[in-house]
Amino acid sequence: MSRQPLQTPADDELQRYATLRQQDPELFSVIKRERQRRQDSLDMIASANIVSPSVLEAMGSSVTDNVVEGYPGQRYFSGCEEMDRLENLAKRRARQLFGAAHANVQPYSCSQANQAVYLCNLKSGDRILGMDLKHGGHLTHGAKGTMAARHHVSYSYSVDHHSGRIDYDQLLARAKEVRPGLLIAGASAYPRIIDFKRFREIADEVGALLLCDMAHVAGLIAAGLHPSPVPHAHFVTTSTQKTLRGPRGGMILLGEETAEAFAQRIDRALFPGTQGAAHMHTIAAKAVALGEALQPDFVTYQHAVLNNARILAEDLMQYGFQLITGGTENHLMVLDLSRQRITGVEAENRLASVNIMVNKNLIPYDQHSPLVCSGIRIGTAAMTSRGYSQEDMHAIATMIDKMLSDTPTAQTIRSVRQEVAALCLRHRAWYPRVRDSHTATASSANLMEVL
Repeated sequence: MSRQPLQTPADDELQRYATLRQQDPELFSVIKRERQRRQDSLDMIASANIVSPSVLEAMGSSVTDNVVEGYPGQRYFSGCEEMDRLENLAKRRARQLFGAAHANVQPYSCSQANQAVYLCNLKSGDRILGMDLKHGGHLTHGAKGTMAARHHVSYSYSVDHHSGRIDYDQLLARAKEVRPGLLIAGASAYPRIIDFKRFREIADEVGALLLCDMAHVAGLIAAGLHPSPVPHAHFVTTSTQKTLRGPRGGMILLGEETAEAFAQRIDRALFPGTQGAAHMHTIAAKAVALGEALQPDFVTYQHAVLNNARILAEDLMQYGFQLITGGTENHLMVLDLSRQRITGVEAENRLASVNIMVNKNLIPYDQHSPLVCSGIRIGTAAMTSRGYSQEDMHAIATMIDKMLSDTPTAQTIRSVRQEVAALCLRHRAWYPRVRDSHTATASSANLMEVL
C-alpha cells in the first residue's frame, strides 16, 4: 500500500512567492505555468521526484547569502561557525543513513563528485572502464566528448546481448583486457540490482580502484532495498535528488576501508580541485532530505516505488511491450519499441501530447542516434511521491498501450488526455508525506536551531 501525500493545493507553494509575484511578474508567471504543467501531467521521468516543503524552505533560506570556502573548522572566511554546524549535521546524517565512515556533502552534482574521484586518483592518460552509454551507463562514466574521456583513455563494458543484464564474467574478461586504473559501477538506465561485491572482486583482480555511482538507486539503498556499495567500493558517489528525494546536488561517501587513506585526498580533489565555494543553502536542503530518509516511512515510500514499478512493468509486458532485461528490480524500466515499429522520440512525443512525460532512451546495441533512440525510459519515484497507487499503474499502462501500440487516432488522443486529466485531478496533492505531525514538529525545531 502506498502512502498518501499531504493534501496541499497546487497554489499553496505559490503563496510564498508574494514578493517575486510583485517585483518580477514575468518570471513568476513562468514558475506558475510550470507548476501547473507538472500538476496536470504524469511525471514518469525516471530521474524526477518531488521534494518536501522543508527541503524547499531550506533551499530558499537566507543561508544562500553565505560565502563559505573550505571545510568545517578550516574555512577561508570568518563567521562560519553556524555553517560548520550545518555542514556537520548533513555529513553526520549521510554517514548514518548509508553506514559510511566519511561523507563530503559539498558536490554541486554527482557529475562533480565523479570528477573529484578522477582527479583524486588518475593522471592524464590513465584508463577508466565504465558502462557503455547505450547500455545504461552515464555520460560521466567516460562517454565520448566528456571531460573524463578527454583527459583519460576511456573504455566501456556492455550488457549481455540476449538478457540485457551485466554478465560479470564478460566484465572480468573486459577488465583484464583493458587493465583500468578505475573501474566504474552504476548506471542511469539499468533496471536490475547491481552486484557491487562482484564489481569489487573484479577490480581487485585487475588492480583497479572501484568507483560506485549510485545516483539513481540511492533512495532504495538508503531504505535497505538494494545492496549498498559502501562496504565494497573505494569511492561512492551519488546525486541527492532522484530516489533520495532531496535537492539537486551530490555527495561522496567512503567506507571504513578507505576513509583513512582517501578522506583528505578526496576532499581536496573536490575543493579546491574541481569547484569553489560551498552552496550552503543546498547543503541545508541536503541535511533536511537526509533527515527525512532516516524516518521509517521513507522505507514505506521506497517499497511503494518498487511495487508501482513492478506492476507497471508487468502490465506493459502483458500488452506486448518488450522490456530490457524482461522487467525491473528498481524504480525504472526501459522499453524496446522495435515491436511497435516506432522510435523513442516518436513515443516520447506521443505520450507528451496526452501529458504523460517520459524520455527517449538508447537501448543496448541501439542503431539509432541519442536524439532518436529505439526506446523510452519510465520511472515511478515522482508518481509515488504524489500518492499514485498500484491501481493507478494499471490505468497508466493501459493509456501507454493506447498511445504506442498503434498510431493513435484523434479520438484516442482526446480520450487518453481526458483520462490523464481525471487521474491527475484525483491526485491534486503535491508534496510527499515524510513524517507524522509529532516527528515533523521535532524536526522543524531542529532545523530552526541549525538555520
